[in-house]
Amino acid sequence: MIASPRFRMTVAALTLALGAGAASAAGLTLNVANKQANSVQTFSTFAQGQFRQVGVTFTALGNATAVANVKGAYNLPITTITIGSNLKVASGAAVGSALQLDRIGEDEETGEEVAVTLTLANFKIDYTRNLVLADATPKGGTTIPQMPLYSFTVNEALKLKYVFPLTITGHEELSKLFLTPEAKSLFISALKLPSFVIPLLDTTDFGTIVNDISTKSRSPAVPTAPYVAN
Repeated sequence: MIASPRFRMTVAALTLALGAGAASAAGLTLNVANKQANSVQTFSTFAQGQFRQVGVTFTALGNATAVANVKGAYNLPITTITIGSNLKVASGAAVGSALQLDRIGEDEETGEEVAVTLTLANFKIDYTRNLVLADATPKGGTTIPQMPLYSFTVNEALKLKYVFPLTITGHEELSKLFLTPEAKSLFISALKLPSFVIPLLDTTDFGTIVNDISTKSRSPAVPTAPYVAN
């Protein structure tokens, strides 16, 4: 499909407004760390209930923050957007943001209670594969870089609106977040989940992600260094 002149103009304006980033065969990466670009993940009511039932708590770390007055919602500032060769958004990243999952589990060998942790960080939305990726680090374990975390459905595709001379806004809604097989296995092992909750991991819709982009300045800009779990 050939992109329309209007969309080409929008992408050109976006590049000028946000500043050109690194060009590669995969497309053009734009740094939006100094712009009002945010990704808000809201866990579904059912998922929040399941977390409470097994004693999993969440902590926002790095650039991430809990959304005020909205249970189970976390803001992950978008740091880069990559435009593909077809002039569509290929991916978006929230580098520097992290969510830490904590639980008191049971040691398989001793039967004693033990504190366990799983940290998910440096999120990326891959629109080519419809996957949310994240660096995943279990307590005392090795980080799995950019592990496929969720699959998703696009409810409302990202639409970039251009208003002369250099004003850009964009809005997108993703839903039906389901754990990938890799994420399910890691959740079970890292959080020492009880057997009764394991079948629910296949059918639990973990919620929604809403992305909003604006060329309005963010001051100070969010840090762009990857979050490293302790």
